[in-house]
Amino acid sequence: MNANGRSTIHRRGFLGTLVAAGAVGVTSLAPFRLNAMQEKMMNNAGSSGFEDWLNKIRGKHRQVFDVPQHVAGLPLAQTRVFLMTNKAVGAPDDDVQAVVVLRHEAIPLAMDSALWKKYNFSKVFNVVDGQTKKPITQNIFWQPKEGTLMLPGMSIDELMKSGVLFGVCDMALTVFSMGVAKKMKLNADEVKKEWVAGVLPGIQVVPSGVLAVNRTQEHGCTYCFAG
Repeated sequence: MNANGRSTIHRRGFLGTLVAAGAVGVTSLAPFRLNAMQEKMMNNAGSSGFEDWLNKIRGKHRQVFDVPQHVAGLPLAQTRVFLMTNKAVGAPDDDVQAVVVLRHEAIPLAMDSALWKKYNFSKVFNVVDGQTKKPITQNIFWQPKEGTLMLPGMSIDELMKSGVLFGVCDMALTVFSMGVAKKMKLNADEVKKEWVAGVLPGIQVVPSGVLAVNRTQEHGCTYCFAG
């Protein structure tokens, strides 16, 4: 994190991110990983529930938050502010729709604490507390204790209760789980399955984050970069 509370990880390609972040050392497997990734993407092109998820978008004021970096949860605060300030200017709740697309290095926000602990997400994704600088070792953005986060109502579960839709990128789940599996000498397919199974209830796995950002805009959402 820097002085502004932003993630210190620079935006790189998936392979560069994995290697430079110190999470995995898989440069020698790059061609294989890309081929496997492409095959998985083709298999997931009609990701179950994706169209139904898109069709839940409603209301007059629609916005998609494109989240490629976790930024220690700041995009969730931005989403909460969107809801709060719409209410402040008199917009009825039913007229307001926020969609959050978690992709690239934001995907740990979508997964349960058991995965954070087992796969050391605090190190893999460089998730640290902005004030204490200590690693965040569990998903504090899901059902947190009161006072844990900077804004009330900004946790993923509370945002969902407010009607916010969440999607997480299957492409990123595939790439990062393969890299971590290689580092830990585990079966990549099994790790991927475990990560998908550990996605928080109510979050839709989308074929890719960039596709979801595109499709939500086609469904009337304005765009907000949040990461």
